[in-house]
Amino acid sequence: MRSFFWENMRIALSELWAHKTRTILTGTGIVIGIIAVSLMSTLISGVDGLFEDSMKFLGRGNLYVEKWPWFGDEDWWTLRNRPPIELDMAEDIKERSEYAMVVATERGRSSDLNYKDLSAESIFIHGVSANYPEVSTVDVEFGRFFTNSEDRTGAQVILLGSEVAKTLFPIENPIDKMIFAGSKRFRVIGVLSEMGKFMGAFSQDTQVLIPMETFNKIFHGPWGMRRITVKVPEDHVEDAKEELRGVVRVLRGLKPEEKDNFAVNQQESFRQTYQGIKMAIGGTGLIITALSLLVGGIGIANIMFVSVKERTREIGVRKALGATRSQIQGQFLIEAMLITVSGGLVGLLISTMASFAISHFLFPANMSFGVAFAAIALSVGVGLFAGLAPARKGAKLDPIEALRYE
Repeated sequence: MRSFFWENMRIALSELWAHKTRTILTGTGIVIGIIAVSLMSTLISGVDGLFEDSMKFLGRGNLYVEKWPWFGDEDWWTLRNRPPIELDMAEDIKERSEYAMVVATERGRSSDLNYKDLSAESIFIHGVSANYPEVSTVDVEFGRFFTNSEDRTGAQVILLGSEVAKTLFPIENPIDKMIFAGSKRFRVIGVLSEMGKFMGAFSQDTQVLIPMETFNKIFHGPWGMRRITVKVPEDHVEDAKEELRGVVRVLRGLKPEEKDNFAVNQQESFRQTYQGIKMAIGGTGLIITALSLLVGGIGIANIMFVSVKERTREIGVRKALGATRSQIQGQFLIEAMLITVSGGLVGLLISTMASFAISHFLFPANMSFGVAFAAIALSVGVGLFAGLAPARKGAKLDPIEALRYE
């Protein structure tokens, strides 16, 4: 039995080598299908990791009271005409909410920073309360965070994001150096640890932090980002969200029939939107994969029918020498699977190189062993499916009629 297998393998390899161009063209559909399924799975896995890393920045137990909802289909003009968030509600929220563990305030706007002849343009200046580290993932790499006293008195101190620090102080220690934001001078008291990009797009290391009262003193007016962040127990987020919504409605004097003129945002909104996008991308990828493999399988089946017809006399000779139906059928099945498995390996090789490039230039995206195994198994399955009918046709040929075929 083993000798027949290797004999069939030898015949299949010699036949495919004899028709190299036809073999390559026939396997192209399989290559495309395997690239689609393996690269899609690898990319989704990489984006999942990127998404989870980004969500750590928002905090699973954080609720954000803001003017604008993160997602939704509400009328833009209605949202635009909402009143800005009053940050002095923070103390009332802390007192009235049973779930609120920490309540921090935030404001933000962009400005250019300058140190001597060096400048960092369009840097996001983040005015935050002194308890901001308790509701965020910011960490001071060296130096310190500002104190409650510095926040209350509006001290002009600043913490730099890692990229900002590298831009303004490529060779100097930035601590206790004086920099300018517009015409205002700040003393650097700390540098934040590297945080990376949010969803691979927006760098979190190009921000700087200053005390909230300092921000209010320097940057007047209601424009810019305004937010109240409320940290609640992770196992009571939904209950806390409804309670917070009620508290803010009372503080804003809204009547029962009036709609909310604010938004309570949370990490789950991103998760729901992301899952919908991921399902859409995955579904599209599966359709492309299925179509590619179907077209590739039909092409292989067609070529195998042609091959059976071309080798009718050969089949007759083998049968006359004692070859059984199963051995003839195995010969053509092996040929079909060699085409699909070769295409699958080429597709995996291309996907691996693409994954390496994506991991190097964009975000981590490594192909797992499970994806590679599934791709090869899928290739084998397509080969069996595409080669079965032609193989059975060849196996059923009458040896006498086959020998007389011209």
